[in-house]
Amino acid sequence: MKKTKNQIRKIFQEKRDDLSESKIKDISISISNKCLDIPIWDLENFHIYLSIPNKKEIDTSPLLSVIMGKDKQPIVPRIKNFNSLEHILLNDQTILKYNLIGIPEPQNGIIVSPNIIDVVFVPLYAFDLKGNRVGYGGGYYDKFLKQCKGNTIKIGLSIFEPVSLIKNISPLDVKLDYGVTADSIFSF
Repeated sequence: MKKTKNQIRKIFQEKRDDLSESKIKDISISISNKCLDIPIWDLENFHIYLSIPNKKEIDTSPLLSVIMGKDKQPIVPRIKNFNSLEHILLNDQTILKYNLIGIPEPQNGIIVSPNIIDVVFVPLYAFDLKGNRVGYGGGYYDKFLKQCKGNTIKIGLSIFEPVSLIKNISPLDVKLDYGVTADSIFSF
């Protein structure tokens, strides 16, 4: 049965809330390992979101360790003016602090343009079998992904397997190139 984005957000947040921290940690490590099988590791600039603990998101720190261990350039987002993102090169001198809505953000660092980003790991509640995603509803990532170069690889990381179809996709929504779960990689 097809569901709307708002229905999916509610259902999947409830499903997340039922998961233990150790289960999320195990899933996060599995997803990080799965990402090693995607043909992206010859690229250089990797945009990765920093997890929101109170939303029980996938912990992206294992994947960030992989990116740094492979000597890639990690780039993390920061909310700018509550309606868009800016992108900061993450390094040893970057200071992270939780913002008002619980997202860890860089407080300093070099701002980079979206058009140099090769790979984006996209936060989401769910994705469908066509590569559509349900995010948090603010449109931050759709705006950002449209600023990236045309061949930027968009990878959604999901705690749960995909839904068959999301009902109310908009022309403003940007599709994923890959969806990754603990057990599978989906290519679109």
